[in-house]
Amino acid sequence: MATFLLEVGTEELPASFVESAIQQWRSQIPNSLKEHLLTPKSLKVYGTPRRLAILAEGLPGQQPDQTEEVKGPPAKAAFKDGQPTKAAEGFARKQGVGIADFELRDTEKGEFIFIQKTTLGKPAVEVLAALIPDWIFGLDGKRFMRWSDGEVKFSRPIRWLVSLLDDHLIPIKLENSTGTITSDRISSGHRVLHPEPVTIKHPQDYVATLEKASVQVDPGQRQTLIQEQIHACAQSVKGKAVISEDLLTEVTYLVEWPTAVVGGFESEFLELPSEVITTEMVSHQRYFPVEASKEAKLLPHFITISNGDPAKSKIISFGNERVIRARLADGQFFYKADQAMSLADYLPKLETVTFQKDLGSVRAKVDRIQANAQRIAQQLKLDKKATQQVERAALLCKADLVTQMVGEFPELQGVMGEKYAIASGESTEIATAIVEHYLPKGANDQLPQTLVGQIVGIADRLDTLVSIFGLGMIPTGSSDPFALRRAANAILNIVWAANLDLNLDQLLTETITAFTKTFAKFQPDVQKLHDFFGQRLRSLLQDEQNIDYDLVNAVLGENGEHTQRVLVDVLDGRDRAQFLQTIRTDGTLNTIYETVNRAARLATKGDLPTDVLDPKDLVNPKLFEQSSEQAFYDGLLKLLPQTEAAQASRNYQQLVQGLAEIAPAVSQFFDGDDSVLVMAEDADLRTNRLNLLGLLRNHALVLGDFGAIVKS
Repeated sequence: MATFLLEVGTEELPASFVESAIQQWRSQIPNSLKEHLLTPKSLKVYGTPRRLAILAEGLPGQQPDQTEEVKGPPAKAAFKDGQPTKAAEGFARKQGVGIADFELRDTEKGEFIFIQKTTLGKPAVEVLAALIPDWIFGLDGKRFMRWSDGEVKFSRPIRWLVSLLDDHLIPIKLENSTGTITSDRISSGHRVLHPEPVTIKHPQDYVATLEKASVQVDPGQRQTLIQEQIHACAQSVKGKAVISEDLLTEVTYLVEWPTAVVGGFESEFLELPSEVITTEMVSHQRYFPVEASKEAKLLPHFITISNGDPAKSKIISFGNERVIRARLADGQFFYKADQAMSLADYLPKLETVTFQKDLGSVRAKVDRIQANAQRIAQQLKLDKKATQQVERAALLCKADLVTQMVGEFPELQGVMGEKYAIASGESTEIATAIVEHYLPKGANDQLPQTLVGQIVGIADRLDTLVSIFGLGMIPTGSSDPFALRRAANAILNIVWAANLDLNLDQLLTETITAFTKTFAKFQPDVQKLHDFFGQRLRSLLQDEQNIDYDLVNAVLGENGEHTQRVLVDVLDGRDRAQFLQTIRTDGTLNTIYETVNRAARLATKGDLPTDVLDPKDLVNPKLFEQSSEQAFYDGLLKLLPQTEAAQASRNYQQLVQGLAEIAPAVSQFFDGDDSVLVMAEDADLRTNRLNLLGLLRNHALVLGDFGAIVKS
């Protein structure tokens, strides 16, 4: 068994690419080695801003020989008068064997030629030499580049290549028109702390050799070291660090030899909203803020992770302080200047900001948001005070976009709106709604917690969806520049989380009607919007609510034919899906499945509408020929109030209980001693019996389409 090392040395790589490349190689390379019969005992992938590396231990030195059986032509075609034919000679030549290696064997189709073919395994060095270029250039990433005049493309220019199997060099050449990158055992240490080249004598020496050259190649070890240093630095100023997971990950892939450095700034800057300070530190400068040890109160300190000389930490700290001081001074100026006007006074400036070139200004969008919010408030039957709060929050929700602070720090949209609203004398409810209407900003983000914030958030996203669909700019594949999928997901998640009794179908219709009055030449397609929401519903129910795919089909329809019903009552759609999952888990679904499913399949032979439940005017008892028909009919009469009660209360346990109670009568109808032939020759008898089945199907449809459910 051998140890294999590959290191690709580069100019400084983007942190996001290093992280992504490591994940790709961790998945792809083990599969590639397994496919080529060179599975190692262990494989580690390392990465820093200047290198990507693979260290595999317990790798076979050679592929094993492979023996396979190959079936050839029929014996009668391979031999004539005891002599091999051209078919036999061609088969032997193709397989690299002689006629003497043929074995004649009887099969179901007669006598055929077989051979045992052995393929000799190749040395690992030879196999790896062929695979390595594919591994390197098979990595996916954004904005790959060429360098010099070459055609080779990578995230950043490749400068060196180390490729060893034990102490043997694996010869690799990466051709470029300006020169060839040839594998060697020479690597590079830290750019500042160890600028001299380093020699890797054996793959097992790799990690230790680079560590001596001030490079910690293991990102997990780097991250642990960074965390330990951050905590120690925070304690030195009697505080605790605010560690964002995203920032921690980013700085881990930005440094090769981390050193935490403490910096400070004047306490007067703490008068700024904490969000301004932390946004400047985290998003713009990659600094870790520091809070007081016992409360969430910022201290005038920060921590940075340096990739430079630890001996120069004071100089590095001084430079960082100078940068943050200037940035916070700008923020302080913007904050004071913005408050010279009330938040409402910024509304006219929104007319100068374009939402979309065909849809006008953000100020026009605000009017549409406000109209949508009013419709939602009416549906929810809010009182006068709550409605006024909704209207005011909708009016002001985008006003901070034209403030100087948000112009400098776009990440603070909504956050500054809340601050400026309070400073302008607006109520807490309105101010909170302004910041909340942007929530959720992404997957797993928090949802708005106040009713006013929920309504304005839904109103904003409804306008975006209808407006962009009106332009025909429907998301396709991965292209979704207006984040319409995220907008629809947010609407549904807000409605579900807050249990808002909204008719989204009606809201979409009303929003479309209002839109077309303003933009007559654009016509949003209602069906396409329904289908779009249907896709989002299906995704959320399966992926986030963990509902089985067939039960989601039962609620939405396999082709989305029940989507409109769910949009009319989104809470009911969720509740029915969850209830179906519950009764599948506890086994109740199995007790009614066969009966309902069989009835639903046969009911398609009739023409009974799916929305009728009362049998009185649809089934004629005088046509009954067997007692099972009467029992079926009586069961439907008893089931009717149970189904209606389930619809009114959304307590579908009543419906399932009723379906279970009628099941024996339906079984007798199908298979009992007094069973009937549903598809009778007499048209009236046939219609009567199909209507019995159709009614049972319709009752079950109140819960879901049992025809879409797969038997457990």
